[in-house]
Amino acid sequence: MAARIFQPAKNAMQSGRGRSKEWVLEFEPAAPREIDPLMGWTSSRDTQAQVRLEFGTREEAVAYAERRGLGYTILEPKPRKVVKKSYADNFKFGRIGSWTH
Repeated sequence: MAARIFQPAKNAMQSGRGRSKEWVLEFEPAAPREIDPLMGWTSSRDTQAQVRLEFGTREEAVAYAERRGLGYTILEPKPRKVVKKSYADNFKFGRIGSWTH
């Protein structure tokens, strides 16, 4: 079995970064998803796809995978780019873009 170890991205619907500091271990899909011909639902015979384990650090996740004999891939998080903005820039004279109400 193969697993992915990663830090989840920030939720797009929230401004905070809650629950994005922990590391997650998810199993790679072992079987493709199938479409039920009668109802059209998507299903899979792979029960490991439902397992999502959360760890406090990357080292804990790696230790768990090695104890269980799992092959794993670590996906490093991308660094955040902080764009500094000034509220006054919304009203400056040479502003690019239209300013309408």
